[in-house]
Amino acid sequence: MFRTFLSGLFLTVLSLVSGFGQTASVFGAPFTRSEIYNYQFPSNLITDSLELLSPADGKMPVMSALPADSLVADSLRFGPLPIDSLLNTMYVPTTPLPSYYFRPVVFDSYQLLDTIRIADAGGDVALTDPVYGWLATDFYHNNLIRRAKQSFIVNLPADVRFDEASLPEPPKKFEATVDPNTAKIVIAELPVKEAPKKQMEATFGRRYWLRTFNSSVQFSQAFVSPNWYQGGNNNINVLVNLFYNVKLNPAFHKKLLFETTFQYKLGMNDAPNDSLRNYSISEDLFQFNLLAGYKASKYWYYSTNVSFKTQFLHNYKANTRDLKGAFLSPGELNVGVGMTYNYANPKKTFTLDASISPFSWNMKTCVNHRMDETSYGIKEGRKSVSQYGSNAEAKLLWVIRDNISLRSRVFVFTDYDYAYGDWENTLSFNINRFLSTQIYVHMRYDTSTPDSDDADWRKFQLKEILSFGFAYKFSSI
Repeated sequence: MFRTFLSGLFLTVLSLVSGFGQTASVFGAPFTRSEIYNYQFPSNLITDSLELLSPADGKMPVMSALPADSLVADSLRFGPLPIDSLLNTMYVPTTPLPSYYFRPVVFDSYQLLDTIRIADAGGDVALTDPVYGWLATDFYHNNLIRRAKQSFIVNLPADVRFDEASLPEPPKKFEATVDPNTAKIVIAELPVKEAPKKQMEATFGRRYWLRTFNSSVQFSQAFVSPNWYQGGNNNINVLVNLFYNVKLNPAFHKKLLFETTFQYKLGMNDAPNDSLRNYSISEDLFQFNLLAGYKASKYWYYSTNVSFKTQFLHNYKANTRDLKGAFLSPGELNVGVGMTYNYANPKKTFTLDASISPFSWNMKTCVNHRMDETSYGIKEGRKSVSQYGSNAEAKLLWVIRDNISLRSRVFVFTDYDYAYGDWENTLSFNINRFLSTQIYVHMRYDTSTPDSDDADWRKFQLKEILSFGFAYKFSSI
């Protein structure tokens, strides 16, 4: 029934094109190239606006497919409508039909028309929805026209005289100019400029290394006038974070695991209460991690992991010249041998590396003579100490949403007499491509550290930073 209705609709449109004549005469008469490509609407066409009848009992509205010669005038509800338009159930005029629907029918291809409905199953087109109403209306009308055309082509193939592959050549175009030398009109054919056809060449190469780079500059600023009623100090904080990761592509090296990571964090803020310096360093950490392994089972690898970290800049206590940190003071190097569990979900939105190294070597250094090496568990007068024991490390990357990600790393080492652990967490919220907000939490436990004066912390240490700023990222994954 619906196919018959669509066929009738398309026949009605074609009848209008033929000037209220018989549809067969439209296809039976010979066409010239000019008529096909430059079709003009008939002058005796009064109107061909079609009206959708009101729906009954929650059913879809039915198009009134009246004979072409009976369309003398519209049943107007809101004033004159442009010709060649459809009227929906709410009597809102739609976009006029494109002119190519009134040309002779040309077969292009048989289409599997979309059957997904945006409107409710038992209701009308969703015109009242402020967000998707326009989409549902446009989808309904466009689908109606496409089905009517295809129904006509399928049911009346003998009346389809042309197909896309055998269309006649378009009519030639000419240009008339006046020759000033001869005072004559010269008519010349305009050349047809064909766009050069570029041959697309696809180059495929194996990408053995996958790289990821993240950078961000987070900052906060506060200004307080000297006469502010509550007092206070001006303040500027800057945090720079650089992260670079390179790993072997597991698609081409299924039995190997190799990954290196370089990370550097630098945090600085002004120090109005420091009489010797205008700034202080709140964060200065360079960290290098390496993981190499050979596959033992589906997710497990025989592995070796290396971890090294230090700081680059000198850091002082406020209002003194006592060093709190310098290059390789302290510095830590850890090498472990064991097993690694490596997992990534199919969408690569969740990755986990967990290493257990029963055999591990750890070295601490303090090479600056102006610092107290005993505060890092090094004997007085020495610059380093070596320890043997076991370590464990876990790294997690979870892309929670397109703009939210969590990166976490836990590292624990013990020689069964001394133990320390690090737990770093970075939660990133990307506002857009270049703006982001980060929450950074770093917890540390070290049995060699003297107890804190605060009984609530003792050997636990904590650093938390909430920042906002610029971010940039690129990846070859």
